[in-house]
Amino acid sequence: MPKKDNVIKEFEFTDEGRRFFCSVELPSQAGMKPWWWFRLDSGSSTRYAPFEASPSDTKQSVQERIIAYHAALLAIEARPVHQRPVWRKPEPAVPPVEIIPVTTS
Repeated sequence: MPKKDNVIKEFEFTDEGRRFFCSVELPSQAGMKPWWWFRLDSGSSTRYAPFEASPSDTKQSVQERIIAYHAALLAIEARPVHQRPVWRKPEPAVPPVEIIPVTTS
């Protein structure tokens, strides 16, 4: 188990041309454990918190998990959107019609 001084708090890496900035942050809620956060160097302010930080985390293990998480996000975004039909009020039920047989004499 790494010593407290050796636990990584933040780092950055590049994967497939995308630069990731990663850091451990303590949530503002009392009693919650720290989480790994990352953002991409894409000009967007969107950040992601995919998993809790652990004392046994290494740069390599965190990097692998973040890459897998981001790949899953990209796969979800690439799926076609399922278009649902526009909702409308159901038509009123038509009462059954009684069929009277025609007799010929």
